Order: sequence, then C-alpha cells, then structure tokens
Amino acid sequence: MNANRIINMVIRMVMNRLIRGGVNAGINKFSQRNAKNASSKGQGTSNGQQKQQTAETQKRMRQSMRVARKIGRF
Repeated sequence: MNANRIINMVIRMVMNRLIRGGVNAGINKFSQRNAKNASSKGQGTSNGQQKQQTAETQKRMRQSMRVARKIGRF
C-alpha cells in the first residue's frame, strides 16, 4: 500500500466518526426539544406507556432488519 491510500483511509475514518457524532448530536437535540414542547403542553404520555411503545418499536425494527437481510441474500 502506498502512503496516499493509508492517509485516505485514516482521513475517511476520522471524517465518518465526526459526521456520525454530529448527526447523533443533532438528533438528540431535536428530540429533547420536542420532548420539552410536549411536556409543556401537557400532551406527554405516561412513562410506562412510553417505555412499552419504545420496546415494541425496537422489536419491530429488529424484525424488519432481519427480513431485509434475508431478502438481500437473494
């Protein structure tokens, strides 16, 4: 491998990590803002219901990811 390839790989890894961190920070900031707005208006759901909905959503997401992987094999 030449030096140019190695430098490009390192730069790509660093940039991916920075971009991922920025996107995650933006999503977290946006979700916190929406949570504040919902709670101030009194439209928030109870904590137990919210946890249950989150768990169900995560379960459905995992199932759909498995199906997508199986479809991708063909």
